[in-house]
Amino acid sequence: MAFSNKKIIAGNWKMNGLKQDSWQLTNDLLNKFESPDDNFGFQMIICPPATLLSEITSMVEGSPIATGAQNCSDRLNGAYTGEISPIMVKDVGAKFVILGHSERRAYYGETNEIVALKAQSALDQGLTPIICIGETLEQKEVGSALAVIEDQFMNSVPVNATVDNIIIAYEPVWAIGTGKVATLQDIIDIHSKIREVAEKKLGSKNITILYGGSVKPTNAKEVFSTDEVNGVLVGGASLNADDFWNIAMASI
Repeated sequence: MAFSNKKIIAGNWKMNGLKQDSWQLTNDLLNKFESPDDNFGFQMIICPPATLLSEITSMVEGSPIATGAQNCSDRLNGAYTGEISPIMVKDVGAKFVILGHSERRAYYGETNEIVALKAQSALDQGLTPIICIGETLEQKEVGSALAVIEDQFMNSVPVNATVDNIIIAYEPVWAIGTGKVATLQDIIDIHSKIREVAEKKLGSKNITILYGGSVKPTNAKEVFSTDEVNGVLVGGASLNADDFWNIAMASI
């Protein structure tokens, strides 16, 4: 993909942020860059709620920050009340879309097959899907994490995907918002497995993989210490400009 030589620092704001505080957060991040041409060796992406996506995208236009949506429909338009299509995401200028997050899977019943359809539709519109996969604590404890990861990858990644047009985010469900972080060896093992499965399905191990799960400034350096990690998908810490920036700086 276009940012394959840069670490990706993606922030998922989830269902947080009203206009005033989100404008402030975005401005605080923009002010961290000394000029629009600053190149710190990372690509920063922020994914605000849908109500703010257009405004935030306009705010960061021409800056080193890109934007993404937190979800999209597999349909392009029509009588689908409450849905947001990938065409709409593209129309506001966002470049990325998070799909298959464990919260979407757990709370809204999204299956691998639904995620694959959404990702296929997003790719058709020129968006880059960030496809999330990860095991639960129960699955980890019974020793089925690698099998779960393979099943989610094989069935959530669409037929029109390549290693160059999608991003995979490995987010162990048991580490999201819990303060628990996978050990470095856990991360290496799972990311290596993802590359193995990517070669099986897509013909190459050279796929961009983010780690997500309670990433903070205090643990980011360790997470980035392995070449298996191409970036991070950050939740809570992305809502604080200093924390998010310090995570980004830990990547270089």
